[in-house]
Order: sequence, then structure tokens, then C-alpha cells
Amino acid sequence: MAKTTADNEQLTYFEHLGRWLTWPKFIFLMVMSFFLVGILFPFYWMLSSSFKTYAEIGARAPVYIPSELRWDAYLELFDFWNFAQNIFNSFLVAIPTSLIAVILSMLGAYAIVRLRFGGKDIMLNGILAIYLFPGILLIIPLFAMLSKIGTSLGFEVQDNLPILVFTYLAQTLPVALYMLANYFRTIPEEIEQAGLIDGCSRFAVIWKITLPLSIPALVSVGIYTFMIAWNEFLYALVFLNQRDMFTMPIKINTIFNDPSPRPHVVMAASTIMTIPIVLLFLGMERFLSEGLAAGGVKG
Repeated sequence: MAKTTADNEQLTYFEHLGRWLTWPKFIFLMVMSFFLVGILFPFYWMLSSSFKTYAEIGARAPVYIPSELRWDAYLELFDFWNFAQNIFNSFLVAIPTSLIAVILSMLGAYAIVRLRFGGKDIMLNGILAIYLFPGILLIIPLFAMLSKIGTSLGFEVQDNLPILVFTYLAQTLPVALYMLANYFRTIPEEIEQAGLIDGCSRFAVIWKITLPLSIPALVSVGIYTFMIAWNEFLYALVFLNQRDMFTMPIKINTIFNDPSPRPHVVMAASTIMTIPIVLLFLGMERFLSEGLAAGGVKG
């Protein structure tokens, strides 16, 4: 009797599952599973490879799970390659780039959306058009311009992290300005007009009204510009020559091109470089989702 009851319960469960799992849902789950595996597996392979030996990485048959957790690659990365300095350099470049881009794009986007002056649409489209050109086309003009300015003012262009921040702003400001301008258009102008009528200055309106309503968009722009500066390779390769000034992408390329292959060290460095971005996305997930879906009026 108990066995019959269990069979009925099991049958009822599968019947319930069969009614719920329609063909559209089944196809959707299969597609989502495929994309999740395609996205997560490379991260797993990178992390697991950082704990493998060179023999396990170079084996003919793929080794999906290392035989033991070896920290040799991480120890070599910090003791021999001085990777901590490269992490510090990346933060010195990415954080100022993100903050300056958010501040300048916020003020510029607000001026384009709220202030009335001739040619602002042409200016906005012209700024965005700069972003359509590959970054490699801007390196020579930027380098030549900064070299002349450096010669006049007496500073070196190469191995200068503030100069590198300036070059990153040339890449991040156009799209940041365009993103914030579109978001500011969703904020009702009547809210700001009420603040001006109450005696607030234009900057007070931006600080007390527009800025709080735009936090999701500002966070999204900040994360976007931080990622560009954090992962950027080409400009850092041109403007940085000293090993102590290298950012992480340049140092990883140096380790990769070392005469003795160090694939597990490269994977360890790549893992360390990925962790801050993952933590940043997880910590700011709420603001990112609000930035995509929220409007200007807050209830």
C-alpha cells in the first residue's frame, strides 16, 4: 500500500512537471543553459588552470579539475613578477578615469539637455561620432599633441599615468555623455523648474534634484568607464615603457610572451584581474538594473 502511494506521488509529480514544462519553456531553458555554460565555463577554466601544473595545462587530454590546489602560480606572480605594483597602477588609472568621466559627462549632458544654445544637437552627434572611429586612429594625434604640450610645459608623456588617464577620457567621455543625455531627458523638467522657483541656483538644482534621481545612470556610466580603463591595452602599451608603470593587461602580455611558457601564471594574473570587475557588478547590480528600467519620477 505504501509503495502504491509513493508511485502515485511520483506519478503526480511528473504529471505536474509535464504540464508545466511546455515546449516553449523547454526550448527557453535549453537556450539559457547553453548560454550559461558558454559564459561560465571560460571563467571556470581560467580559475582552475591557475591551480594546475604546466604538465596538466599542456596535456593532450584536457584536465578539467586540478589534482590539487597549488598556489605556486600566485606566489610566482607576486614574488617574481611584482604583480601587486601592476594592480596598484591599474587602480590609479581606472578610478580617476571613472570619476572624472562621470563628473564631466554629467555636467555636459545636463547642459545639452536643459540649456538652450545653438548647435547643441550637432555638438552631441559630433562627440558621439568620435566614438565610431577605432581607438588606434586617435593614438598618433593624441601622442603628437601631448608630446608638444609636454615639451612646452616640461613634463614627460611616456610613463605618466595622469597622461594615460587623459587619453582614456578621450575614449570614454563621448559615450558617457550620450548615455547620460538620454537619461536626463527622462527626468521631468518641471521638477527642476520648481527648484529654481524656490530659489535654488542651477548647480543647487543639479546637486539636490538631478543628481539623486540619476544615481542609477551615474553608476552604470561609472562602471562602464571603469571597465574600459581597467581592461585597456593598446594605449597603455604605447604610453608606458617601464615595467614598474605597467598596468595589468600589459604585464599579463609580458608574462605571456616570456621565453619560458608560464600559462598557469597567466591564468592566475587573469583571475586576479577579473575579480574586481565581478565584485563591482555584484555589488552594484541593484543600481545597474534600476539604471536600465527606472524613469525620472520617483514615488
